[in-house]
Amino acid sequence: MDVVVVESPNKVKSINKYLGRNYKVLASFGHVRDLPAKDGSVKPDDDFAMSWSVDTASAKRLTEIAKAVKEADGLILATDPDREGEAIAWHVLEVLKQKRVLKDKTIKRVAFNSITKQAVLEAIANPREIDPPLVDAYLARRALDYLVGFTLSPVLWRKLPGARSAGRVQSVALRFVCDREAEIERFVREEYWQIAAILGTPRAENFEARLTVYDGKKLQKLDISSQAMADDIKAMLEGASFKALSVEAKPTRRNPGPPFTTSTLQQAASSSLGFSASRTMQVAQRLYEGMEIGGETAGLITYMRTDGVQMAPEAIEAARAAIAKEFGARYLPEKPRQYTTKAKNAQEAHEAIRPTDFSRTPAEMRKFLDADQARLYEIIWKRAIASQMQPAEIERTTVEIEARNGARTAGLRAVGSVTRFDGFIAAYTEQKDEDSEDEESRRLPEIRADEALKRESVNASHHTTEPPPRYSEASFIKKMEELGIGRPSTYVATLKTLEERDYVKIENRKLIPEPKGRLVTAFMESFFEHYVEYDFTASLEEKLDEVSDGKLAWRDVLRDFWKDFSGAVDDIKELRVTEVLDALNEELAPLVFPEREDGSNPRICPKCGTGNLSLKLGKYGAFVGCSNYPECGFTRQLDGPNGNGENGGLEDGTKVLGADPYTNEEITLRSGRFGPYIQRGDGKEAKRSSLPKGWPAASIDHEKALALLALPRDVGQHPESGKMISAGLGRYGPFVLHDGTYANLESIEDVFSIGLNRAVTVLAEKQAKGKGGRGSTPAALKDLGEHPAGGGNITVRDGKYGPYVNFGKVNATLPKGKDPATVTVEDALALIAEKEAKGGGGKKPARSAAKKPAAAKAKKPAASKAKKKD
Repeated sequence: MDVVVVESPNKVKSINKYLGRNYKVLASFGHVRDLPAKDGSVKPDDDFAMSWSVDTASAKRLTEIAKAVKEADGLILATDPDREGEAIAWHVLEVLKQKRVLKDKTIKRVAFNSITKQAVLEAIANPREIDPPLVDAYLARRALDYLVGFTLSPVLWRKLPGARSAGRVQSVALRFVCDREAEIERFVREEYWQIAAILGTPRAENFEARLTVYDGKKLQKLDISSQAMADDIKAMLEGASFKALSVEAKPTRRNPGPPFTTSTLQQAASSSLGFSASRTMQVAQRLYEGMEIGGETAGLITYMRTDGVQMAPEAIEAARAAIAKEFGARYLPEKPRQYTTKAKNAQEAHEAIRPTDFSRTPAEMRKFLDADQARLYEIIWKRAIASQMQPAEIERTTVEIEARNGARTAGLRAVGSVTRFDGFIAAYTEQKDEDSEDEESRRLPEIRADEALKRESVNASHHTTEPPPRYSEASFIKKMEELGIGRPSTYVATLKTLEERDYVKIENRKLIPEPKGRLVTAFMESFFEHYVEYDFTASLEEKLDEVSDGKLAWRDVLRDFWKDFSGAVDDIKELRVTEVLDALNEELAPLVFPEREDGSNPRICPKCGTGNLSLKLGKYGAFVGCSNYPECGFTRQLDGPNGNGENGGLEDGTKVLGADPYTNEEITLRSGRFGPYIQRGDGKEAKRSSLPKGWPAASIDHEKALALLALPRDVGQHPESGKMISAGLGRYGPFVLHDGTYANLESIEDVFSIGLNRAVTVLAEKQAKGKGGRGSTPAALKDLGEHPAGGGNITVRDGKYGPYVNFGKVNATLPKGKDPATVTVEDALALIAEKEAKGGGGKKPARSAAKKPAAAKAKKPAASKAKKKD
């Protein structure tokens, strides 16, 4: 018997079925070892020796694998067919060597691009050894990422409290997001007008033509720059006669694009399906791992982390057969199409993402898939099919038109196209960009040269130039690919890191850099510019690719990098914080000193009128403050002119909203370093209330301020207990409270409007979920089944502080923005392992501290300190 190690537990059952009784398939659940998150895990002075650690969950799985291997004839490492998969196979092998269970065992490495019986059996029949250059490239990349993070973060923390390194690749990705924001801030709008005429043919068919030439001058986009000029041209055209000078029809051919890569799939799923990049990969993972179809599990697509664009010869033949069957022989080219990747750093010879069986049409598969799976499978199938189809034949027609009014002339142009043969378009067309013009897709009526045309109307439309758009997830990934930074397996992780560290937020599917992200980028550009240059990062990635090709030694790459990088870090340590702030004030001037409506100097304190504004650093990060502190206490958040507007232009720090009708105290709107807030009266006893999320300072009036200061408000007595129910706004959002039990409300508006009946219902629903009593366990939102290592079920629950994964006494909070419904076993195990590695278990009720012996209490400060350090 041989032991087969795969990454995902979802593959175990199907692969075991394919291989039969002579094999035992076990899952590693992804990576089994990693560098401990502490200083010294990579030792540059010891030739970059690395110290690896195994978390508790992985240790149990490795013990199970070792036990099985000890009783087996051989070991087959069948982790995923990419660089990370090669690294996982190497890690598993290294641990098993340490456990001394490999004596006299045969060791094989196999990789299959799809989870089908044929692919798995072919892989088993054609094993190889672990590829040392691929492992070396992984070691170099992991060491680089670790050294950058653990060397830069302490420097950033000292110079910019609250900030830490975004990461080697993430810092460069963050830079181009911040650069785009700076472009938007610097952008100055320009007005222009466009002139178009609706003309009619002698056959009473209308079409639109746009002005391109006026008085013998070819017009550029911004040439009509005033209303007066536009009105003059419009008046001239309204009195003109029109004639078609020429009609030119030119046939063109559009060829299909290649099948999807990781990047192009994420972009297409975002454009046409509205999927985030992470959602695309989650759904693709399920399609790759397989579905129950006809009584057996079958993988529906090939491996989804790839930048290869080619398909295997047998897949091409299968696609051609499907084209002939589904579309007809006319859509089938005489010879198969071959594609080659343009990326210099493409992955080793991987196939593009394609269906494992082209005879499984989207319509037939729909009954086996959920809605998202069916939609993603459909575009994968259609794109792969289209890649082997005939080109589309399109006739592009251009009509040049003369307008004459006395001695004045103008030229207009009408453009349209007609599809003579749809070709691959019959299977798949890419979603057009939201802002793309569709002029050429218009169909023109019959127009003959030299014939007179009738003017129906003339329109002059006013426009302004637009700033470059913010990056979407799709364009962010495309930009990473264009710059040559990151790899298919890292695109989603890069974006996730930036979002989790509050460097970037996603609103309306657009990436907006947070002030913290812009500070970090400005710091890096000012003092570590070389290491956030696009060319430098791309060239480093190319060196890593040369390592994977066996052309460079991985330690040589690390030595070259570390020599310069460590020197740069040593230099920056000597900088004073004032020097850093002076540089950031200039680099981030539009953010720190936004222009004022009254035109006054944005760098002068609006409160005292004499102090200079500057970035200040506090325990929780950066804010803007006055140089006359403590005499002048003006502060405001760092959100800039294009921020979320929470400061609401409250530049003077205080705005009087009126008086309290009962106490006659003054109610003011103020701006502090943690944001705007409401205050009634003065002094330490003054009542204050922060603004709820989504309430910009500009929207706060006397009525809203009174409502906030009145919180918490009494809703009414509970009909069963007779105790008062109150509604308020707390640290974790709006709530209702009864007899020590809190229940969250959906919106801040509910706090002011909720009635007694609804409040009782919300509290009852909270009790029904098991959250009523102190210390009780919330009801499970999702049961993920038994932990692979035993010890009980893994569940997803919703607690006071948000959703979390529970296993025994371990509670691991879900990442920010993670939908509890989408949590998989792999996600849960990774979170549990991370929490266990930090020594985290379930939170103990506060009252249990009183029961601890004195010795236990004495140890508490040290334990708290260690946790804080982690």
